[in-house]
Amino acid sequence: MFLKKIKKTFVIILTSFIMPISILAYSDYIIVGGENVGIEINWEGVMVVGLYEINGKYKASEAGIKIGDIITSINNQNISTIDEMTDIISKSNDKIEITFIRDNKLDHTTLELTKDENNVYKTGLYVKDQIKGIGTLTFIDPNTKLFGALGHEIIEKTTGKILEVKDGKIYNSKVTNIEPSRDGNPGEKNAVFKETTIGNIKENTNKGIFGTYEDEIPNKKLYKVASPNEIKQGEAKILTVLNNEEIKEYKINILKISETKEKTKNLLFEITDEELLEKTGGIIQGMSGSPIIQDDKIIGAVTHVVVDSPKKGYGIFITNMLEEAEN
Repeated sequence: MFLKKIKKTFVIILTSFIMPISILAYSDYIIVGGENVGIEINWEGVMVVGLYEINGKYKASEAGIKIGDIITSINNQNISTIDEMTDIISKSNDKIEITFIRDNKLDHTTLELTKDENNVYKTGLYVKDQIKGIGTLTFIDPNTKLFGALGHEIIEKTTGKILEVKDGKIYNSKVTNIEPSRDGNPGEKNAVFKETTIGNIKENTNKGIFGTYEDEIPNKKLYKVASPNEIKQGEAKILTVLNNEEIKEYKINILKISETKEKTKNLLFEITDEELLEKTGGIIQGMSGSPIIQDDKIIGAVTHVVVDSPKKGYGIFITNMLEEAEN
């Protein structure tokens, strides 16, 4: 339930002879987020997100190219952006040699080009080299300066593929307006990025995005990290932004706890806060990563909405996110 997508183109176990020992390096107390953040992810190469017809033919498809392929070089020249791809093609003849990655395997093909009426080459490919969107910062570990956000992976919507991060950034961001959720139709936050980079993204996993916090560490209250067996059904709260940069607390009720470590939907909850329900109708896109607090401890983060009943949502254990951040 990440973010609104914007096109640019658009436990480590050490086994001894006696017993297994868990080695955890994250802090017992961490800085809790709640801030709305802008997110930018880049990957190696240029991703094919669509194919179009030229003179009645899908030439790219005929050349063996498929949606989701990652083009890494044109005419034996490595590329990482659309601009680089366009520049090489503009200096080419009527054919180009393409190297691409599919299912972690390298392949090659030749693609015929077609010039349009403006003498510009057409490839039959829709491509993308970057994704931008918004989400919520979950935590900063003050000792390691590692941060985590979202609580789930970022997927390229057209291809359904999880994005492998070459590099990425998080930015300060402010919420400009809210589109409320309705049954069957999750709403969303709308927001604008600020120019200030506050962190570098290193990983995009099914437990969130993680990296190094590069800005000054906020002078905020430290919350104790709760283990899953400390969490109980009943009242809790989430921290999130609905207006500008103001972080507020909103009441929720935890309905179910699943202690299966591999799962990311560890907590099922419902929103009980009347103010939040009036403004958003429930969980909305952009709220992913909002910290969940219970008994003055951080227990998890919001991850998904129940689409047919947006007053309900899912959360991931904070310990799962912290362990993933260290990997």
